[in-house]
Amino acid sequence: MYLLDTNIFLEILLGHEKQDACKKFINKHSEKCQLSDFTLYSIGIALFRKNLFEEYGDFYNDVISIITLHALPLNKHSELIKTACKLKLDYDDAYQYEVAKHYNLIIVTMDKDFKAVKDIDVMFL
Repeated sequence: MYLLDTNIFLEILLGHEKQDACKKFINKHSEKCQLSDFTLYSIGIALFRKNLFEEYGDFYNDVISIITLHALPLNKHSELIKTACKLKLDYDDAYQYEVAKHYNLIIVTMDKDFKAVKDIDVMFL
């Protein structure tokens, strides 16, 4: 199972350079794709800042019915500080890492900050 990082969706939604590779991955592995609640919120923030309300609505309606949404259990939030310091990750990357670790998921990302991660699987697009 795959935990898709926020940048995978934003690449598609904002029409960036690697959108085709991201779409291809999602289409090929749609039944195995999952996301964190943090990703959902981050996409909302990014799209609302650009007044892309309809795009957020379309994304939400398309994704929420077919992709499992994971939240980091409250008792795991204390791990975020340790993870961020140990792996030199910012908050959102530490959150994604902890969600992937807790639910035994492979992180799919384009974020090179995850290159420091060695104890869980990370796939770079």
